[in-house]
Amino acid sequence: MVFLSLGVVQLVGSLLLYQAIDRQTLRADHARRIAELIVVSDRIHALHPDLAAPIMTTGHLKAEFAPAPAVSVTTDSDTLERIAGQVIEWEPSLAARQLHLATSDAHGGKRDLVGSIRLADGKWLNFRSRDITSMWPIALRASVLMLCTALACIAIGLVALRLLTNPLRRLTQAADAIGHGQRVEIRESGPEDLRDLAHSMNMMQERIARLLEDQARSFEAISHDLRTPLSRQQIATDLIEDREIADIMQSSINEMEGLLASLQGYLRAQHLSSEPEPVDLDQLAAAAIAPYEDRARLTPAGGATVETFPEPLSLAVGALVENAIRFGGRADLTVRHEDRGWIIEVEDAGPGIPPGHFEDVLTPFFRLDEARTRDTPGFGLGIPTAHRLMMRFGGQLSFATSPCGGLIARIRVPVA
Repeated sequence: MVFLSLGVVQLVGSLLLYQAIDRQTLRADHARRIAELIVVSDRIHALHPDLAAPIMTTGHLKAEFAPAPAVSVTTDSDTLERIAGQVIEWEPSLAARQLHLATSDAHGGKRDLVGSIRLADGKWLNFRSRDITSMWPIALRASVLMLCTALACIAIGLVALRLLTNPLRRLTQAADAIGHGQRVEIRESGPEDLRDLAHSMNMMQERIARLLEDQARSFEAISHDLRTPLSRQQIATDLIEDREIADIMQSSINEMEGLLASLQGYLRAQHLSSEPEPVDLDQLAAAAIAPYEDRARLTPAGGATVETFPEPLSLAVGALVENAIRFGGRADLTVRHEDRGWIIEVEDAGPGIPPGHFEDVLTPFFRLDEARTRDTPGFGLGIPTAHRLMMRFGGQLSFATSPCGGLIARIRVPVA
């Protein structure tokens, strides 16, 4: 928009400038024609009076010789006075001659310059110089040239602007990817400020990665250390004779071990790395439902081979299948292809999730029954783990309500 505005301003200014220049050039051109006509006609008329008029008449100038002037007096006009003065400048010897100038209407609304000047033998040279009012021949050519130049400059400016903003565009895309938990190596190129920004973003990613890795390792170490007292409690539980107390202790131990396992899975998703490779989505989905036997069913697509990240995708699908069976009793998997890529759907027959909580369930430890006594299994980490894995590797997790009222979790398979 800035380049276009500058181009328009430059074009308008150039038009006004060349129009002013054209007026002066046009007056000088008419004066030159008249001066040349008079000098040459005077000499030709002296040698061949009958040939003078035909020889001197051109497409821009008409000449004829007569005993009386066609214009008896010069019209009071600044333009005509300037032309008369320029005729004398072109040919000072004409200063003593009688020169009368005027304008006359012509075809198409134009006006011609007409005039009469006395020759040396006493006759009068009457002439007509066509179209004195046209101010556009030079301005039009200059305008076309200026328009082409302005368009070329705008095109070059836009190309240069795009080249200059490419690093900024890459930084914007990288910032969006970083916001989704992905690790992006940003090329440090372009102007110095953008190079510094790219370097700072790369360093920031390294610090964030180290922080997440240290955090995950710390929690994993804590989880590992907690298993030792849990093992001792397990031994103590086996020695308790009161079965009611023993069952309570065993339930607490199992719950704690389940929490530690879920927490380790979620933390692993924070720093898991994977290389892309061809994956048969039907086989991957079949492996995810294999531990659940008749509680899970697969509708394969056939020939669904994609270059993707096998381990993150397998963990995400497994977490959703486990969640569907835990809350809905069964899981129906469907592998299909859409315009945007391959989709793996996990549908359950449970109570479902209200659409208003579709975003909330992505938060770790979120539970729909949070305000009530917790009477359902799980720790609210299955769906967040799948969501985190898909964000980091370029996939997407979304939800919908099934016709039977359960939950449909859709994974858009990340493509390498």
